[in-house]
Amino acid sequence: MNTATLPYAGAVAPREAWRMHCEEGAVIVDVRTRPEWEFVGAYPGATFIEWRGYGAPGPNPNFLAELRSRFSPDTTLLFLCRSGGRSHQAATLAAAAGYPHAFNILEGFEGEKGPDGRRGHQGWRAAGLPWQQG
Repeated sequence: MNTATLPYAGAVAPREAWRMHCEEGAVIVDVRTRPEWEFVGAYPGATFIEWRGYGAPGPNPNFLAELRSRFSPDTTLLFLCRSGGRSHQAATLAAAAGYPHAFNILEGFEGEKGPDGRRGHQGWRAAGLPWQQG
């Protein structure tokens, strides 16, 4: 992906995000809803900050405050959601708020729906990266 057109540091595939997390100490911030974490599964080493709560009419008004309370602006942040949309929004907001090392994890945790109408053919889980359910 051409990072020159992104409003944040870059977009990375799940395996590259995992490498950055393991080798460079980048922090994975899962921005999905609590039900997604609990019922779909999650990487247990991630920090959870909901971008939008389940059933909420808009983004979490405390998102940026929660991010700032946990991480300094020099932290490399890897945002993860279901398929890459909410994490794009979170990385955009973080970069605009002074986090120059904000990245979006492409394909998210489960990716877009496949030909069978189900998710899970792409993303973190499909890449065989660590996760657990419940």
